[in-house]
Amino acid sequence: MDREVRVRFAPSPTGPLHIGGVRTALYNFLFARQCGGKMILRIEDTDQTRFVPGAEDYIIEALTWLGIEFDEGVHIGGPFGPYRQSDRKPLYKQYADQLLADGWAYYAFDTPQALDAKRKEFESQKKTFQYDCRTRGEMENSLTLSADEVRQRIERGDHYVVRFKFPEHIDITVHDLIRGDVTMNSDLLDDKVLFKSDGMLTYHTVEMATVAGSVTVLDHDHALTTVPAAPATCTEAGNIEYYVCSVCGLLFDGDGNIITLADTVIS
Repeated sequence: MDREVRVRFAPSPTGPLHIGGVRTALYNFLFARQCGGKMILRIEDTDQTRFVPGAEDYIIEALTWLGIEFDEGVHIGGPFGPYRQSDRKPLYKQYADQLLADGWAYYAFDTPQALDAKRKEFESQKKTFQYDCRTRGEMENSLTLSADEVRQRIERGDHYVVRFKFPEHIDITVHDLIRGDVTMNSDLLDDKVLFKSDGMLTYHTVEMATVAGSVTVLDHDHALTTVPAAPATCTEAGNIEYYVCSVCGLLFDGDGNIITLADTVIS
């Protein structure tokens, strides 16, 4: 590669280190060393409801035992810290506000009950509900409400989230080092939640705002559904020059089932 390689391993402190995470960390580490790049440890503590005290220390201890070394990270610092996502909320709020101002995001006030009712409505028609360009016009958000009502709801403390607004009817191509160019139509992608009203960011926000510079992301197949939001907004947000990803396949057990974090015994 003709630019510095900066790879990151970003575990969530919600429990033990998953074997799939170990594989991802190892692939990142070997790739960084092969290319003379940097290996970064970032803690993805965006889901505070599942936070497990002590999990972060356990993850660092496990990675150290495995011999996976980092050049920057939450435990050693570095020039692009802080490396714990909850410590970077002001930065991400700035990007979320910019996306809102530029029309790349919107406020959504739908309650959990309303979303559940919409899902059941779709299920009754043997369909799957997705909050996207086809359904957002039927929901309670800043695209369907007046500016005054949106302002009043925010001022009185109504629950809301900020969703990314995928443009309609366009193809988005992501260059994957393993699969080559992967193209997805924006009509099939859901409007990801970027920010919550309690000020906590989500995984999708941090991915768009922390892939600055020359970063190769190695993750798993599910990442392909979230990666398109980054190239779709990076030019508009002005925070990235180059984005390349390499998405690894999922891990399966002997019966062909996906190995999840809940699988504590792996033979």
